[in-house]
Amino acid sequence: MKISDVAKRTGLDAKTIRYYESIDLVGSPPRRANGYREYTEQGIQQLGFLCKARKFGFSINECRVLLGLWANPNRRSAEVHGLVTEKVRDIDAHILELKSMKKVLSDLLAQCPGNESPNCSIISKLAAE
Repeated sequence: MKISDVAKRTGLDAKTIRYYESIDLVGSPPRRANGYREYTEQGIQQLGFLCKARKFGFSINECRVLLGLWANPNRRSAEVHGLVTEKVRDIDAHILELKSMKKVLSDLLAQCPGNESPNCSIISKLAAE
């Protein structure tokens, strides 16, 4: 199967798949005589798993851990639970940060006349030390 076919099937693009192989996040599949990679069903599932994990915001290192847990039939669900709990905390913190940024920017917008005048509270705030 060509890498472009694997990309379509997994939701990743070919460059991303090659990158994941280059950093040993996934193993490089063997190549056929014609030079095409020979992806196994397990390799395709692994790439699909990565695509979903990355969409949920897991970092490359977190994905390494998740892949290890996925591949380990003796894993403890507590390990997965702990990792996802930490990710939810990170997301909650990021949401708070974004809400704070939105409030500051909204306040600045309300103070800026948005007319032909050169005076702009947004520029003044960004330039302040």
